[in-house]
Amino acid sequence: MTVFFIGAGIGDADHLTVKAHRLISQADVIIYDALIDNQILQLVPENCLQIPVGKRGGKVSTPQETINQLLAQYAPVYKTIIRLKGGDPGIFGRINPEIETLQAINTDYELIPGISSSIAAPLLANIFLTEKENSHGFMVVTGHDPNLLNWQVLSQVDTLVILMGSKNLPIIVDKLQEYGRSHLFPIAIIKQAGNSQQQIWKGTLGNIVEQTVNISLSPCIIVIGKVVR
Repeated sequence: MTVFFIGAGIGDADHLTVKAHRLISQADVIIYDALIDNQILQLVPENCLQIPVGKRGGKVSTPQETINQLLAQYAPVYKTIIRLKGGDPGIFGRINPEIETLQAINTDYELIPGISSSIAAPLLANIFLTEKENSHGFMVVTGHDPNLLNWQVLSQVDTLVILMGSKNLPIIVDKLQEYGRSHLFPIAIIKQAGNSQQQIWKGTLGNIVEQTVNISLSPCIIVIGKVVR
């Protein structure tokens, strides 16, 4: 018995790795997060047990302890258990508690990388995170709790990529301006990257909130830097 932690990548099944595609098509049990595309779920065998454990900010979420219990329940019984997470499982994937659960019951696991939205979404929006003149590097952070971040440091990064930041967009742009970024500094928001519902807004720290007022932006990636131009 092995539990495979698989990154579903970004968008539909076209963005899965070959290994992820093969394992999903052989699954006995698949425990999957909220943002998994239905096209990917159609790859599982007919007799596969499918268990949704969506975790979405601001909405009812499956407690982490419940997910741990599901893994402990099914891992000793079935041959191939898939724990399917959006993007890459190691990037804000809350993976440690689940691995610790498996280790406690001496169950094997394997980590299968996925294409992270932090890298793929900007590319799909024609934004290149590193450029010789405009960006010597980039930093990826979560915008879930802006008060935990060091904005004095972040305001100096060439290119900043923020996941899970839609709810706190006004705070994010205010913090960057407070620590020295101009109100004219470029910013982009990419929603539903990698599928037919993809939307892109480009603007500045001074006008992006007004551009997107009363629009539901989740799930989205925020890119801040000269590369947005």
